[in-house]
Amino acid sequence: MEERNSHIDELIAAFLSNGLDKEAREELEAWISASEDNRRYFMQQQEIWFSAVQEEECTHYDADRAFEVFRQRVAEHRTSKQPKRTIGWKSVFKYAAAVLVVGLVSFFSYQKGERNLKEALTQVEVEAPLGAQTRLRLPDGTLVVLNAGSRLVYPQDFGVDNREVELSGEGYFEVARNENLPFHVQTPSLSVRVLGTKFNFRDYPNDEDAVVSLLEGKVALGNRIREEAEIILLPDEQVTLDKEEGYMKKKSTKVKNSLEWTSGRLFFDEMPLPEVAKILERSYDVHITFATDSLRKYRFYGRFNRSEQSVRDILEVLKKTGKIRYIQKEKNITLY
Repeated sequence: MEERNSHIDELIAAFLSNGLDKEAREELEAWISASEDNRRYFMQQQEIWFSAVQEEECTHYDADRAFEVFRQRVAEHRTSKQPKRTIGWKSVFKYAAAVLVVGLVSFFSYQKGERNLKEALTQVEVEAPLGAQTRLRLPDGTLVVLNAGSRLVYPQDFGVDNREVELSGEGYFEVARNENLPFHVQTPSLSVRVLGTKFNFRDYPNDEDAVVSLLEGKVALGNRIREEAEIILLPDEQVTLDKEEGYMKKKSTKVKNSLEWTSGRLFFDEMPLPEVAKILERSYDVHITFATDSLRKYRFYGRFNRSEQSVRDILEVLKKTGKIRYIQKEKNITLY
């Protein structure tokens, strides 16, 4: 029995140092699943193994010392249900090099995990669910309005030594001016740098384009997809980034029209039907499909109020154009 126990200890040691071949691993797994006592013993040995390594790794790794601590802790944690074992330390010692690797991996994994935890704990995330909008004031006084299906992330120390936020979706920003601390908004496609201004930034993950429209002030746009010269945007100018090609294009426009959504209104200015469908999906939390691709070529003009008109009201207006019909089953809408 003692020889058998010693053999299991060797298998456990090899397993924890990634040294088992397929046959030995199957043998160990069969032994673990044979009884609840075996499973608990394996879990206990695993804890002892890593605690023995971690005691040394914070300063420097000493294989002899790590194994000595491991052996002492095995003796201290014997359970009454497990018969006393004499572990073959000489045979186990051959795994010392592997244990060193495990110790280093454990140490650096711990450090990385600690950093990730700190980052997670210091990030503030605000969302606007589908069918709704969210308004918030950042610590520096900046007003942000998030459109439906959007998310904003910023650090808890925002405004102390940085004013950086990450956006997914669409947001309208009225940035509090601070010449010593520029305001940055980033998406996977674009970065916006400002001092104090009012602008709209739309970059939904599933959209083909990212769009920045400036109402007041001045902003600098950086392309994060393709290396390209920074573009300066002035009031009533708009930049569209083709996310597939990676190029930015600037044009003049009436930016106030693109901000209608912040007041709960929807404005379609000769807008392609696929874009109209996306806006309706986000604004009313519905799913729209096209029965035929020929509908995608149509464009529509209209102004609606979300608080006063339902998605069915808007579809009825679109239907009166004579170009489309629709079928609605709860939140699923088919255009044909």
